[in-house]
Amino acid sequence: MQDFSQRLTQVAAATQSTLEALLDDSPRHGEIARPDRLMRAMRHAALGGGKRLRPFLLVESARLFGREDPGVLRAAAALECLHCYSLAHDDLPAMDDDALRRGQPTVHVAFDEATAILAGDALLTYAFDILADPLTDADPALRAELTLELARAAGPGGMAGGQMFDLQNEGKALDEPEIRRLQSMKTGALIRFAAWAGARMAGAEETELGRITRFGEIIGLAFQLADDLLDVEGDAATLGKAAGKDADRGKATLVALKGVDWTRATLRDLVDEADGLLADFGSRADILRQAARFVAERAS
Repeated sequence: MQDFSQRLTQVAAATQSTLEALLDDSPRHGEIARPDRLMRAMRHAALGGGKRLRPFLLVESARLFGREDPGVLRAAAALECLHCYSLAHDDLPAMDDDALRRGQPTVHVAFDEATAILAGDALLTYAFDILADPLTDADPALRAELTLELARAAGPGGMAGGQMFDLQNEGKALDEPEIRRLQSMKTGALIRFAAWAGARMAGAEETELGRITRFGEIIGLAFQLADDLLDVEGDAATLGKAAGKDADRGKATLVALKGVDWTRATLRDLVDEADGLLADFGSRADILRQAARFVAERAS
């Protein structure tokens, strides 16, 4: 059985190479010019390391159903562009006001606030450019479906809406359903999309697609629970970003509401549910099983 950490490293490297090619300085057909400072800021946001978990889930979900090709990597890179736009904007002083991301200065610190905004805008837009390109998939209907679903995951009813709920509820006491809704939008929507998109690109049947999509939902919740736990127990050197900020800003988290012991028990339950969803796929889903454990038990 292939080792999960080895596979994660391989997919991260392949995603990095794809992003490097997409974010070069050469204008594409229909573009006029690519400003040097903007491209440097976009590369700073998108090429600065990280686990590439979302691309990994997309690539591995496609691989589960037998598809491995450059088009899948392009879709994974598009998703990562969108994710990195959100980080560049979240780090701004008007939002979370962070100076460190992935162990390096955030985009607005390395450049300036206006450039960080434009770099985020460009990465967001470019994500849909990549998905809409026939190089990603020859089927225009599939490209349109991927574009629509990513827009829904990232927009007012997904990630952006979740961020709005998060900001407007700082310092407020939320109950468990409210926190789960917020987190399923802010964090879970893109992770759910990753699992769905890979399987959809590989032609998974509806029942299989439903199981993999639910698997993505579980991974999204587990990722946020682990992230909240790390914010309580981690340190900046390990995390590559500031720790303890949720409590400082009065953010509503399930860790704060339910406690550390409940959170650890819930993470174990989520891993068990993930295992159950993948049971019918046998040993070919082993990498995804290990991914669920990795997300729940990660230390950074």
